[in-house]
Amino acid sequence: MTDHHLLRPARVMAETAHLVLTADEANVAATPRDVVWTHRTTTLYRYRSDRRRHPVPVLLVFALINRPDVFDLRPGNSFVEFLLAEGFDVYLLDWGVPDEEDADRGVEHYVCDQLHWTVRRVLRSSGGDRVSLVGWCMGAAFTAMYAALHPGGPVANTVLLTMPFDTEGSVYRRWVTADTYDVTTLADLRVVPGHAIDWANRMLKPVGNYVTTYRRLWDQVEQGTVDREAFQSMARWVGDNPPFPARAYREWITWLYQENRFAAGTLRLRGRRVDPAAIDAAVLVVTAAGDHIAPRDGTVPFLDRVGSADVTHFDRPGGHIGLMAGSKARDRIWPDIAGWLAARSATTPARSIS
Repeated sequence: MTDHHLLRPARVMAETAHLVLTADEANVAATPRDVVWTHRTTTLYRYRSDRRRHPVPVLLVFALINRPDVFDLRPGNSFVEFLLAEGFDVYLLDWGVPDEEDADRGVEHYVCDQLHWTVRRVLRSSGGDRVSLVGWCMGAAFTAMYAALHPGGPVANTVLLTMPFDTEGSVYRRWVTADTYDVTTLADLRVVPGHAIDWANRMLKPVGNYVTTYRRLWDQVEQGTVDREAFQSMARWVGDNPPFPARAYREWITWLYQENRFAAGTLRLRGRRVDPAAIDAAVLVVTAAGDHIAPRDGTVPFLDRVGSADVTHFDRPGGHIGLMAGSKARDRIWPDIAGWLAARSATTPARSIS
């Protein structure tokens, strides 16, 4: 055996380690944007564009866990870039990075205050009277809740990506309803470490997340087929886990999973019932066949509960994140979402926001 063959495993190991250890240097969220508004940790961005042609702006809303940069993962593989090229006026809601001073923030704060104020700022900035909300994961649930609380309001369209709704039978529900899981004691931490929640998410598919991912990376390095930018941008995003305010975490786990209030029709925010039947905006629900965090079977019941006369469902291969941020998303789902929005983004009569 030659020296070249003897040294090859060491070279593969060194390159693989280098890719993993330098992922924090990846170029993430690079599309030019401007700050429109800030409040506490929340920031509203507007992406720069000279190609805006659709009158209804788009507001992107992600979860409290991980950063919203996944919408703009990297140059060449960015949903933001795609929407801008399609002529949309694109805004991004960034919840920011909370600390112990934000422990009192609950679900009501995010849905009834921060999201509401953000919608008003988008309308003021864009000069329009309608908005399309595109929510992903928890952001989709917040978006649906907001639309349900504001029928006849400015929300023209809601795109709900991999949204948890009916959590009955889900692995998460089994975990958090176990006798050994005390959400109140955990929430006493003031803020729940983001890495702890990320670990729990990964443990839903431990072999895939802790073994298969790195075995695949090793094989790609060895074969010379690794896409360094793709791996590192995703790795950087996955590893960026802001803490979760204690009250919001307790309410999210209790209301959405332990008590399944959203699907049961018993969820109330600021004393008002959150009823999907009240939603009159156009609704697009997107599910992923391989989603283990918000399984398709737990999202589909929403289709029969929503009151809108314009409801569409797209189901595609992929996982909770890969559906929208994977290498096939540009061809598999982005054009369909953009086309759906474009068909519903013409000038329409004004609707009020209070």
